[in-house]
Amino acid sequence: MSAPVIDFHIHPVAYESYCTSAAEWIKERQSVQDWPGFIKRYEDPAVFSAFLAENGVDYGVVLAELTPVTTGICTNEYVLEFCRGREKLIPFASINPYTTEGGAVGKEARRLLEKGFRGIKLYPTYQYFYPNDRMLYPLYAAAEEAGVPVMVHTGSSVFKGSRLKYGDPLFLDDVAVDFPGLRILIVHSGRGLWYNNAFFLARLHENVYMEIAGLPPQKLLDYFPELERNAGKIVFGSDWPGVASIKANIETIRNLPLSEETKEKILGGNAAGILGIK
Repeated sequence: MSAPVIDFHIHPVAYESYCTSAAEWIKERQSVQDWPGFIKRYEDPAVFSAFLAENGVDYGVVLAELTPVTTGICTNEYVLEFCRGREKLIPFASINPYTTEGGAVGKEARRLLEKGFRGIKLYPTYQYFYPNDRMLYPLYAAAEEAGVPVMVHTGSSVFKGSRLKYGDPLFLDDVAVDFPGLRILIVHSGRGLWYNNAFFLARLHENVYMEIAGLPPQKLLDYFPELERNAGKIVFGSDWPGVASIKANIETIRNLPLSEETKEKILGGNAAGILGIK
């Protein structure tokens, strides 16, 4: 029996607020003429679930985003409600360490996980912190204790206001060492600047994975010539709506000169292990 296809990186479209560069980027990628109509269509969880199925996706990780300076606000409450009652939609929370009351990120992480979130996404280049900053350690401890993964944005970004110095995956080396039971996903695998760092960290640490959202799948073997050596540590994500077609990306990966076993691991097998999906 083949592994399910899991998209580990999906953004809803119904943000509470968008920064201009982020909204314009989505419109361009999706060739959107009717922006209100686009949002209205995909803010319906039933419609969106059907959309994923049409694209060959069995499960999708849906991300909250609290990054008012660079991209916008998609609240935790919205994402949780969007995914409620839908087994195939998996909610991940967002925590902004600078806007969390009293800086109590560990307490906030536990509160959100108790509500039903299955993981946490951090946005260092959008919120301006280094991933190994000790202020985040209570958050990592809470996630490790709960047995849920933490995704960390790395690499480049085209959005105005982003600060790329915070995006080097190497900062996650400290986190991987200090929290060996915490599963860490290097989102975008160091895109553009730090591919080697991402690949090496995932090879080195049992608890670290490369997530490949936002990378043209046809170029994966250019970026990672020895990709197959890391087959058990690579996770597919689309970064929708920042990609025109999820289905096309999946098909491109299926056509890469890799073993069928490696393709299954990338497209869902590895993610199923991280998320506890059988």
